[in-house]
Amino acid sequence: MDPTLTLRGFVLGFTIAATVGPISLLVIRRTVAEGGLYGLVSGLGVATADATYGAIAAFGLTVITDLLINARQVLGLIGGVFLLWMAWQAIHSTPTEAATVTTRRGGYAGAYLSILGLTMTNPMTILAFGALFAGFGVRNGASGDAALVVLGVLLGSSTWWVVLTTVVGRLRTRVTPRWIHRINVASGVVIGAFAIVVIGSVFATWLPR
Repeated sequence: MDPTLTLRGFVLGFTIAATVGPISLLVIRRTVAEGGLYGLVSGLGVATADATYGAIAAFGLTVITDLLINARQVLGLIGGVFLLWMAWQAIHSTPTEAATVTTRRGGYAGAYLSILGLTMTNPMTILAFGALFAGFGVRNGASGDAALVVLGVLLGSSTWWVVLTTVVGRLRTRVTPRWIHRINVASGVVIGAFAIVVIGSVFATWLPR
């Protein structure tokens, strides 16, 4: 086993998590509206999904990989609809809801599971991890090497969400309710745009050629 694989996995997980997308915007929005801990728990849901897909790719679980890839259109549609619902919630929420939103949405468990489920609707992540792991020299069946990289991915992704939610959480105290509302609307519009693109791409694959 190569101990440096954990460090490489850490860099990979941190870099993938730091990519700006609808999930990142959703975590930022939750942190601003509902607090740093709520945002961090949401981010850890993303880290868990990254590590899960990384493990599937690293350990060569081809049956699961093929199943998820074959179902990518359905999963993409589910994810797109879920993003639309999240966008609607963001746009129509008000700053005064921040104090009660954690209870209404199922608490921290709900925050974690909702983001975990949403992130898991992108099975193409398996292919990305598979290609990157091959570049790291991880061989299918080499369980020791695979475990080290997956551990690194989990730690790297988690570290990013700790940093992001800590910074945003501290700035949150300086944001007025009016600005929270503007952030909610802006993030909702962007997340909704991502959702429409995802849903559109799914329907495009179903159209006859």
